Amino acid sequence: MADNDNGEGGGGRSAATENNSATYALLFKLPHRLFQNNISKKIVLKCIDCHAGGEPARIVLSGVPAFPPGYSTALQKRSYMMDHLDHLRKILLLEPRGYPCQNADYVFPAETGSSNNLQYVIAEQNKIYPLMSGHNTICVATALLECGVVKMEEPVSKFTLEAPAGPIEITAKCHQGKAQSISFRNAPSFVEHLGVAVNVPHDDDNIGPVTLDIAYGGMWYAIVDMDQFEQKDSRIQLKLDPSYGKLLCKYGEMIKVACREQFPVQHPTEDYPGVDILAFRSGNRNAVIMSNNTLDWDKPETWTAMIDRSPCGTGTCAIMAMLHAKGLLKLGEPFVHESIVGSKFTGRILEETTLEDGRKAIIPQVEGSACITQYSEIVVDPEDPFSEGFRVADIW
Repeated sequence: MADNDNGEGGGGRSAATENNSATYALLFKLPHRLFQNNISKKIVLKCIDCHAGGEPARIVLSGVPAFPPGYSTALQKRSYMMDHLDHLRKILLLEPRGYPCQNADYVFPAETGSSNNLQYVIAEQNKIYPLMSGHNTICVATALLECGVVKMEEPVSKFTLEAPAGPIEITAKCHQGKAQSISFRNAPSFVEHLGVAVNVPHDDDNIGPVTLDIAYGGMWYAIVDMDQFEQKDSRIQLKLDPSYGKLLCKYGEMIKVACREQFPVQHPTEDYPGVDILAFRSGNRNAVIMSNNTLDWDKPETWTAMIDRSPCGTGTCAIMAMLHAKGLLKLGEPFVHESIVGSKFTGRILEETTLEDGRKAIIPQVEGSACITQYSEIVVDPEDPFSEGFRVADIW
C-alpha cells in the first residue's frame, strides 16, 4: 500500500517511495469479453484527454465505425453522427465515464484530394453538435501535434483542420515537443441582433426583461452584460464569480431558452438554429452557460446548466463580432478574454468580410493553450447495465 502525499499513515515510507524513479506497477490483463469478435457490438474508443483553460475535451482517435458512402465532409459526418451514432456521445460524456463539463471530438482522415489535414466532429452535452468550438479545436490541435498524428515543426507548425463549419487554419508555437500555444483562424462570425429585450417571467423567478445581443461565432450566443444585474432595482442579484455558479447556471439557462423562443435565429448557409449557448460578460471576463438538460418551464428542477471553465473560443469570436459592430473593437486589436476560473484566451479580428446574404461579418483569430491529461481506451462491457450512461439531477 503506497503512502499518501504527506508521508503519513501506512506504517512509514517504503523503499519504493524513497526512490523518486520507482513507481508501483501491477501486471494485469483485460477480460476477453471487452474485445469480442462481434464487430457490430464491440466498442473500444481510443482517446487522448486534454483541457484548454480548464475545460476538458476527449479526443477520439480510433474506434468510430466507418461512414457509409455519401458522408465525405465534416459537416456530413456531423449529421450522420447526430442521427446514427449519438450513443457514442452518451458513452463518452455521461456518467459513469464522463461528467457534465466533458466534451468529445471525433477525428477522421481527410477525404482524398482535400487540402485539409484531418476532419473532426464536435459533440457536447444535451445532443449539441456545434459547427465549431474553440476550446475543442485547441485541444484537438494540441493532441494531434504532441502525439505525432500531425508532424510537429519547431518553432511554428501550421496545418488546416476541417470542422463542420469549414476549414480552420491552425498555427502552433512549439518547443521541445510541446505545443505551447494554438491559434486558429475561425469561420466568419457575425451579429444577428443588438440590444433586444427578452422577457423571462416565471412566478417567483420573474427576472423581467433582460437586454442582450445575439451573435454567431461557431455557435449562436445570447450575450448578456452583467451590469444590468448589479443595479439596485434589479430583480435578481448576480456576480461573475464562481461562488454564484448555481445562480448563473439557473438564470443563464432561463434567459437563453426565453431568447430562443422569442428571437429564433438560423445560420444563413447551414441548418443551424439558435440560440444554443449564453455568455454573461463583465468587462473582459465571462461565464459561458451551456445546456446539460432540457429546460421545462413547468419543472423548476430542470432550470439547470453548467459553466464553461475556459474563456470559450467561439464565445470570444461572437463577443468580438458584437464589440466590432458597436465600434468597440478594431481590426488587429488584441482582446484578452478571461474565464470564470481565471484562464485566458487572446482574440483578434483579422479582417472584415461579407456573407452571401450581404450581412457584415468578421474573420476572428483566437489563441490559447491546452495540456494532455490522460490517455484511455473507453470500453463497454456487454454486461454493463449502464452501457450508454446516465444522469442524476444532483450535478446535472
